[in-house]
Amino acid sequence: MVMKAMTVAGVMSGTSADGIDVAVVRIVAGKGETGIARPKLTLLAHKGFAFPAALRKAVLAAMNARSASTAELARLNWRLGIAYADAVESTIKSQKKKLGPAGLDLIGCHGQTLFHQARRAAYAGKRLACTWQAGEPALIAARLGVPVVSNFRPADMAAGGQGAPLVSLLDYVLFADARCGRVLQNIGGIANLTAIPAAATAEQVIAFDTGPGNMVIDALVQQLFGKPFDRNGAIAKGGSVLAPVLAAAMRNSYFRLQPPRTAGREQFGSEYASKFLAACRRHSRKPADAIATATALTAATIAQSYERYALPQMKGRAVDYVVSGGGAKNASLMSMLVESLEPLGCKVVASGNFGLPVEAKEAAAFALLAWQTWHHLPGNLPSATGARRPMILGQVTYA
Repeated sequence: MVMKAMTVAGVMSGTSADGIDVAVVRIVAGKGETGIARPKLTLLAHKGFAFPAALRKAVLAAMNARSASTAELARLNWRLGIAYADAVESTIKSQKKKLGPAGLDLIGCHGQTLFHQARRAAYAGKRLACTWQAGEPALIAARLGVPVVSNFRPADMAAGGQGAPLVSLLDYVLFADARCGRVLQNIGGIANLTAIPAAATAEQVIAFDTGPGNMVIDALVQQLFGKPFDRNGAIAKGGSVLAPVLAAAMRNSYFRLQPPRTAGREQFGSEYASKFLAACRRHSRKPADAIATATALTAATIAQSYERYALPQMKGRAVDYVVSGGGAKNASLMSMLVESLEPLGCKVVASGNFGLPVEAKEAAAFALLAWQTWHHLPGNLPSATGARRPMILGQVTYA
């Protein structure tokens, strides 16, 4: 198959459920590349959109519900499809000069994860893993007149993988280097890393979810301060880390799991946040201390994960530790990461230093994955997800 240069919009809404990121990327095939290709990507535009309050409330209710009606879930699936279509349409209209008359060729939409069970468990007489990302792609394709690739995770899981992390392919394509080791740390609701040793092949990439990213911090800030998040880490800066609470939290069984591993609201959602806050209140009545401790938990689990599972593969070389996602804007969190990671030989920087804005990386990853799918190329890295083999990901909805 001839691999076409295409302009692709990637669409992402993460476990924080705070909104939608759109990245428009020009993708050109690398010469002579087959299999896990390393095409060339140019970011043309990116834009973020907050969920309307009613939609965010519905998403969070569906994520945290022990049961939900089929009618509610069906309506949410279609409402999210409308939201994604609105976001792409708005991005295209606002960036017409940059994009030129040709417009979009393809859209890759991850959808909103409502449930993700990466490991098999008993259900109706069988043991199975499962996942569900909501957001009706037919609505996006019909509105934009462009094919949409969606539902990326199931193919990897059908091959024995955990369905995540899927951003690792973009990390490898953009950041692999012959001389320097690199770690790509995304901090959304959940934090995940991709470790790429110097001169690594795709098969040598390590990737997994380190644990909570902004999820616990955001939940506590919303409850204690009535704000959506800790802007620039200002609240955490005014608090003190409660060492006994942090030490107890670090004993959570998730942090002892060997990669590949994935996490979500099932592990670190509202129930976890409530227990964490109760533990903080047993040691301090100062709300800022709870935020500082939740921030320290994210930093500590990232540093511990890197030291245990990625550092040995870096073979003593210098490492660029490249941070993206909303957490990269939290100065208190970034300061804690510098303090923890620099003694391990890491230079901590934001992805913007490499020309990729921190908000755009995950959306750009799904643009790349859509391009891979369109050209019948695999999108997963089995070394990252645990799948038995590379898989072509996603399903195509035609306009």
